[in-house]
Amino acid sequence: MSLYGALMIGVSALDAFSNALSTTSSNIANVNTIGYKTGQARFSTLLAASMGEGDMSSAGVISSETSNITQQGLLQTASSPTDLAVSGDGFFMVSANLNRVNANVGSTNGLYYTRAGDFNPDANGNLANSAGYYLMGYAVNADGSVSPGTPLSGINVTNLTGKAEPTANMSIQANLQASTDITSGYDVLTNNMFGKTITPDFTTTINAYDSQGGSKPITISWVKTDANTWNYEVTYGGDSTDVNANGSLPQGMLAAGTVTFKTDGTLAGITSSDGSSTTSGGTLSMPISWGSTTGLGSQNISINFGSVGASNGMSQFDSTSTLTNSTVDGALFGTLLGVTVDNEGIVTAQFSNGLTQKIYQIPLATFTNTNGLAGVSGNAYAASAHSGNAVVSGAGNGGAGKIQGSALEGSTVDLATEFTNLITTQRAYAASTRVITTASEMLDQLTQMVH
Repeated sequence: MSLYGALMIGVSALDAFSNALSTTSSNIANVNTIGYKTGQARFSTLLAASMGEGDMSSAGVISSETSNITQQGLLQTASSPTDLAVSGDGFFMVSANLNRVNANVGSTNGLYYTRAGDFNPDANGNLANSAGYYLMGYAVNADGSVSPGTPLSGINVTNLTGKAEPTANMSIQANLQASTDITSGYDVLTNNMFGKTITPDFTTTINAYDSQGGSKPITISWVKTDANTWNYEVTYGGDSTDVNANGSLPQGMLAAGTVTFKTDGTLAGITSSDGSSTTSGGTLSMPISWGSTTGLGSQNISINFGSVGASNGMSQFDSTSTLTNSTVDGALFGTLLGVTVDNEGIVTAQFSNGLTQKIYQIPLATFTNTNGLAGVSGNAYAASAHSGNAVVSGAGNGGAGKIQGSALEGSTVDLATEFTNLITTQRAYAASTRVITTASEMLDQLTQMVH
């Protein structure tokens, strides 16, 4: 090997260690970068082809940077519910531009992949991380499932103004006094409690909720018409013109029938005396058709009077008629409070009335060769020929990890290791400069021989 060859080997070493220093510098600079994966400088020999196999006397060196992208960073608790981390394999699918993503399910065109999950709503409510990448997901059905053909879209957490839920079920626990006198002459159409020609023995009002989140008073009245037999009327407590007539019943009366009790005071059964309501065991199913001027959708309310043969609902004992308890589902209109994300990536909206609604599913992308991904600015990656195509799965499926809400994945940089690398790189660089200066001195001596 010539002296010039020694010089070139020294130069290659300086270049290689300069690159190694750059890698170490990047690691130290990103010690607090969310989801950052440590880069490593890899060195390999560089032989002149003319020297033949096995001749290491002219071996130069080159360095290249690799990243252990599969290494899991430590998960750290975060205060925001939209701060997300992946526990296990997989990447969040993100886009720099919401309008440039391929709309087909499973397509990865226009997408990048990241573990940096510090997502927060932008001015339009779309979740984006600190690098400006928008989080992508699938809009879901009410049960959290994704319909075939659903396109990927940006996840927006502020486009819901609120939510209401109409009442579908009510239950009543009440006692009707057994010693109450029998009222004669009762007729549901002509001589009834609704028309105030018959005085009810007991009345209670329960507020139900309509399709627009409004409260509607539902009044239930009872009158004893025979031994162990009571007639009931369910009426609307507001303006009777707000509801359409139920069959032949007077407008404003929603349902009517009888409640019977056994000799031990437990419920024997209920019947319906109108043409639309139905009964099954101790439950009345009552349709309500709201008037067109209200703008409300029709609804069906089931009223549970209790179990037949039990006193867990309506009962008849010789104590004062009273309502013990009542329950009603549905809810008034509630405003959006925020969102939560579960381990399966389901984004659920929370409302002030206690209701929830599933709105998105966050998928994860996995790769055959994760370390083959190509890095891009913003602590993200792009698919490459070395990584293979992305496999899109729900969190916890297809080899993908789980999603952790209110958490962030820390950098995998170990400062102690990086400081050690700084020292060894500097020493190696200094030694390489000595190779160059020594070769230079030898060349000077050679040229002096000529003179």
